[in-house]
Amino acid sequence: MLFQRINNRAAGQAAAARAQQSTLLPAFPAPLLASQPQPALVNEGVGSRRQRREVKARVAAENDAAQEGESYDVYVNQPKPLNEGEEKRIISVFVADESGMINRVAGVFARRSANIESLAVGLTVDKALFTIVVTGNPVTVVNLVKQLQKLVKVRYVEDITESSRIEREMMIMKLRAPPGPDRTEVLQLAQIFRARVVDVSDRSLTLVVSGDPGKCMAMQKVMGKFGIIEIARTGRICLKRGEQLLEPGAGFNSPPRPLATMSIDDLGNPSPNDTLVIPHTAEAQDNDVYVVDDAETSGVWEVSNILESTYQGSNQHKDFEAHTLNIEVLDVPGVLNQVTSVFARRGYNVQSLAVGSSEREGRSRICMMVPGTQPDVDKLVRQLYKLVFVESVKDLTPEPYVSQELVLCKVKCSVAQRGELRDLAAIFRCNILDVSRSTMTFEVLGKEEKMKALSDLLEPYGILEIARTGRVAVSRESQVDSKYLERMQRHRVL
Repeated sequence: MLFQRINNRAAGQAAAARAQQSTLLPAFPAPLLASQPQPALVNEGVGSRRQRREVKARVAAENDAAQEGESYDVYVNQPKPLNEGEEKRIISVFVADESGMINRVAGVFARRSANIESLAVGLTVDKALFTIVVTGNPVTVVNLVKQLQKLVKVRYVEDITESSRIEREMMIMKLRAPPGPDRTEVLQLAQIFRARVVDVSDRSLTLVVSGDPGKCMAMQKVMGKFGIIEIARTGRICLKRGEQLLEPGAGFNSPPRPLATMSIDDLGNPSPNDTLVIPHTAEAQDNDVYVVDDAETSGVWEVSNILESTYQGSNQHKDFEAHTLNIEVLDVPGVLNQVTSVFARRGYNVQSLAVGSSEREGRSRICMMVPGTQPDVDKLVRQLYKLVFVESVKDLTPEPYVSQELVLCKVKCSVAQRGELRDLAAIFRCNILDVSRSTMTFEVLGKEEKMKALSDLLEPYGILEIARTGRVAVSRESQVDSKYLERMQRHRVL
């Protein structure tokens, strides 16, 4: 009886529940109610399958991104404000004899704990032009200029911060940009900044851009969201605007003759008074310069103050090869002096030098070109690794790499010759940065062969000034270039 009562109670509760559910449903015909759930079940199955496919695709994309992240380190470097009382100053130094002068110029800054923000050196066989951006208080900068003037082979030193000038620098940036929307956006931004694509791989793009420091920093900030893998930056190079020239006599007694008083013919063939022959009297010399006999007076005063567009080291030993070294160091005062001392103590002649900030905060990248054999360069690399503030050293010569150089060239130009020079600029893809009544300033970006070809064509017009950066280079992710193809066997036509 007890079990029968429990069963009857359960049956009554189930019937009441069915009756309540039937009252909540709308009054539809029985066939419609019977067929209504079936399409819902079909749609639910299709939606679940589509959702599963989307989840699988998203997980696969995340796994691919994780694998790409394992092969690259992506960095973000934000600028910081200067300390109170500090300012940036741009110092131009012209050296008549390049051998060993890089180490001596860097030593002046190292001994006074001055921090070099960027350094660009245009080197030739017999002279060099330094453009140094240093950070410090005004008293320190004035002391640095005085000490640089005391070096024996320095032709002139000038602080050009307050002058009206043209500033340019160049940057090679390697970005993480796999095929897809990110790469499309990177190419669109590159077009806005007028950057050129110099290398493409499956997972990255390499861009080169030139312009004033603000443009390069703005591009670095915009591209940072995609992931910057590597940056190679030149130092800042400057030329004065218009008909003003870098003063070849700054620091000596006799002031130079201003350009406004010279004729067009005098600009290409300056007289000895214009290039400031250094007097040979003891009263006019500093303590580091000594009087010699008249038969031995050849030296710095016989060198023209116009820098060539290339190094012109054609008499290099046949067994030597120009090796491109990429050195990453800590931002510590004196580290450049330590690096250049390794080469100076062993008698190596540096053909190119460029120093700029790296993609990582607190790091700088030094790009040097040094001639030598492979065993000798390997020894230099091992010696550089022994320095405390050196993070990494890489010889880019055995592998494919991208290398670029930036040149500013000021040329004599009359009104009738502007059309010819404009056509030459279009052929060589140069930018015309400044035009005055009798001069024109070009910006050239490329390799040394291009610089040499352009300078040969501009020489008949009269080259007044040339400012060059050193070569900067990064490795090619595509692992293909012209030198690589020369070592490989390709398809034969016959």
